Amino acid sequence: MPTDDLTGQVAIVTGASRGLGRAFAVALAQAGASVAVTGRTAADVNETASLVEQAGARALAFVTNVADPAEVAGVVARVEAELGVVDILVNNAGAAPTEIVPWEANPDEWWSVFETNVRGTFLYTRTVLPGMVSRKSGRIINLVSESGNNPEAKLSAYSTSKAALIHFTDAMALATVDQGVKVFAYHPGMVRTDMTADLIAQGGPGMGARLEAAFAEGRDTPLERSAERLMFLASGRADFLNGRYIMSRQQEDELLAQADAIAASDLYKLRVIRPT
Repeated sequence: MPTDDLTGQVAIVTGASRGLGRAFAVALAQAGASVAVTGRTAADVNETASLVEQAGARALAFVTNVADPAEVAGVVARVEAELGVVDILVNNAGAAPTEIVPWEANPDEWWSVFETNVRGTFLYTRTVLPGMVSRKSGRIINLVSESGNNPEAKLSAYSTSKAALIHFTDAMALATVDQGVKVFAYHPGMVRTDMTADLIAQGGPGMGARLEAAFAEGRDTPLERSAERLMFLASGRADFLNGRYIMSRQQEDELLAQADAIAASDLYKLRVIRPT
């Protein structure tokens, strides 16, 4: 993993109980940042905080609901009081999708995906942005998915929520373009997590089956690679990608070499392609 120095910076990682969120939190800690982690299960989120401390960083752990405005405000207030102002926000918390055609989906279950994926991301972003704007610095990384670009027939809530996050990232980058804040939409790849395991366990010919085949063929993305690419965004080396959709399989040197073309052609944005 590239050597990044985030000494003195403070990060919040939501959905950090296990898997990707835990890997992100530890990577940030190894770079010197103090890290606050949130999750729904006390034992798991406390274990992540312990790993952060083992990496030599200060940690705070919160058992909380990302979709509750009061709880989000309380988390950010305590982080600022005990660790310092928030420099990096990683909106990783996400709802596990169920493969089902839309007309058979339970409306409350369908909407609950938006509550976690979109409302939770909005609430944390809304809460940390005033401080970032006033300091004219800060980085926000929103976890998205390829299904936000290529919707899945039986994952309509998940696909639609991830597309919303890609646009939300773009909108926040535009809103803060003169405020020194950078916002990224990050696809971590096909990683072996509880969410992908749940999809595989559901059976059927959809996303779960494709994931199972990819894993069997060794085409999964290691947690370490996902964390390494996240650090590219968190470190400041990728600030030229502000507002854009970035995938873990993209190499840093390739992106850096394309910087001028990315800006000139406005690449890695979710857009309708119209005939010229």
